[in-house]
Amino acid sequence: MASGGEGIKESDEATERRRGRVGSPGVALSRSRSVSSPFVAASLRRLLYHPPVPHDVVEAAYAFLRGHTRGDLQFEDHARPIRFVIGPDGRVATSVMYAMLEAVDTVLFVPREGDGAMEMGVTLLRLDERGGDGAMTDRWRIYHGDPQDIHWAFLEIDAARYEGSVIDGPALVRANPLADDESRLCRMINQEHRQDLEPLCRRVADVEIENPVMVGIDPLGIDVRGPFDVVRVPSTEPMPTAADAERVLEGMISDSERSD
Repeated sequence: MASGGEGIKESDEATERRRGRVGSPGVALSRSRSVSSPFVAASLRRLLYHPPVPHDVVEAAYAFLRGHTRGDLQFEDHARPIRFVIGPDGRVATSVMYAMLEAVDTVLFVPREGDGAMEMGVTLLRLDERGGDGAMTDRWRIYHGDPQDIHWAFLEIDAARYEGSVIDGPALVRANPLADDESRLCRMINQEHRQDLEPLCRRVADVEIENPVMVGIDPLGIDVRGPFDVVRVPSTEPMPTAADAERVLEGMISDSERSD
């Protein structure tokens, strides 16, 4: 939940309007969502009666979300591209227009609206840059630079549709076990292997990138910032601990050096 002082708290009526709940705990459905998106009108509500989603589908959906930092946010009858980050506790944060905070019907398409996109019904919760969650805005700037908008929000995931399956939002929000070591691991790679990030991105992610900087890591891969975008480099195997991360990254870099 976003922290904040007086003046940014929503009224009880606005909170109820934005976060009316129906059904089982953890499934947030707005009573007043419009039918502008078939996902909002049907798939989100069908989650209440949807059969269990196979574990491998949920894991694939989570990996897909972790692999992106861009999306199209539909709010009411409007849509706008956004950039987002995933924090140490798994919450998604972004810079937003004020109108987005006031919208009831909000859907995030990742990486963009169209075929193959993940559709997520989201609730926007104000993020106070000066409060206890201010580090999330710093993280956003490390990934993306200066924001275009002056407001901040957490995107609480109500539910997601991925490759035909409807997934409960909390299944996609996971704490990063490497969070305590993330700064050290990024610093190690940027100081000792900065020149190796370019061939690594080319070989693993098939992306050419200039002046790469590693800005994030989680068990499924690393995030590398370039001049214009953030490139996701999936790991060759899971990295649940810092020791695993060092070993796997050293191996990936060695493989890139041999094949470059």
